[in-house]
Amino acid sequence: MPLNKTEWLLLSYMGMKKKYYLVLQGKKPGIYHTWAECQRQIKGYKGAQFKSYEDYNEAIAAQKSGLAQLDLESRIIGDSISVDAACEGNPGKMEYRGVYTASKEQIFLQGPYPNGTNNVGEFLALVHALAMLKNKGRNTMVIYSDSKTAMAWVKAKKAKTTLLRNHQNEVLFQLIEKAEQWLQNNKYENPILKWNTRAWGEIPADFGRK
Repeated sequence: MPLNKTEWLLLSYMGMKKKYYLVLQGKKPGIYHTWAECQRQIKGYKGAQFKSYEDYNEAIAAQKSGLAQLDLESRIIGDSISVDAACEGNPGKMEYRGVYTASKEQIFLQGPYPNGTNNVGEFLALVHALAMLKNKGRNTMVIYSDSKTAMAWVKAKKAKTTLLRNHQNEVLFQLIEKAEQWLQNNKYENPILKWNTRAWGEIPADFGRK
């Protein structure tokens, strides 16, 4: 229960600040008023997620936002785009594509490009999907990728590839630079979510060449 006026005055007098503890993943998710209560919910719970707040309304807002994100990650959103890349060798001949998740209808296919890598292809596929959706005004549509590396590169707005640039892959590096420039000059709201291969099987955009 929230503290009453007298309790707040007492805490202020003692130089203390009230904290609220939001448990998103734990034995019993919720907002707790003491560290001891919070600790009981997270102790021994694998993958526990929690955070403290000094403002109760801020904790409530974070709870709603966090639960929405957890809900997105716990199930397949059919109205979404899935992207993937395929590479013959590392480096080797690379191509990437995007499909509608529910129907597996192909939306775009690029390549093959010589002397590329799978991570580069996954990165370009994500940026391609983001740019396409922004152009269509679909700023809330989910994009799935099974590459943590590519997702991290998009977040950093930089493809941190160790691939050596040469005359064979010059076009590919020009595409990388254009993709990085797009990320630096554009804002997007589309959630980029990790495809749960273990639970859901291969991502719908998979080329099926494993």
